[in-house]
Amino acid sequence: MAELHEGICGNHIGGRINWVESANRVLLRGLKRKLEKAKGTWAEEVPRVVWAYHTTAQSTIRETPFSLVYGSDAMIPVEIEESSSCFLNFVAEDSNEERKVNLDLLDEFKEEARIKAKALKRRVEYNHSSKLKPRQFQVADLVMQKAHPYQLENKLSPKWTGPFKVTEALGNGAYRLETLEGGVIPRTWNETNLKFYFS
Repeated sequence: MAELHEGICGNHIGGRINWVESANRVLLRGLKRKLEKAKGTWAEEVPRVVWAYHTTAQSTIRETPFSLVYGSDAMIPVEIEESSSCFLNFVAEDSNEERKVNLDLLDEFKEEARIKAKALKRRVEYNHSSKLKPRQFQVADLVMQKAHPYQLENKLSPKWTGPFKVTEALGNGAYRLETLEGGVIPRTWNETNLKFYFS
């Protein structure tokens, strides 16, 4: 599946981690649903859940991971068992020719999927930013700042730290802070990482 990721997201390590975490969440959710009915048989269910994930169109790119790797859609078992028209009209020679054409066009197919994913990301960012209400802080306001990932020891760690006092508004949503004891915080903070502190 590394081919699939690189075809869509390039070599960006952060993107790869997010993609893998997202895929793992979906696979775990599928396994949990299956195991509610068949307890103790998780080893037999893993291939089925992975196959289902690989042959299901993803919402962001509207393509299946299988098709992005192999250049064509997979024939799922139910199509063979129920003798679908795709199965009944299968001709090996035609299929081999079509597969060669699909593999020739695979790079374009991946590029199109990458563009779809990027367009969706931009739409989501635009929708998010259009709903944001900018926060205006004044000098001497008490604020909380969003915790850095390294400050989070576990899932129950507080997501905000503080309170801190605003000492200077620099414009464009940037602020200088200090601790309540007067200790200077060395860098500036953006308003998106701050919120009002109410005691």
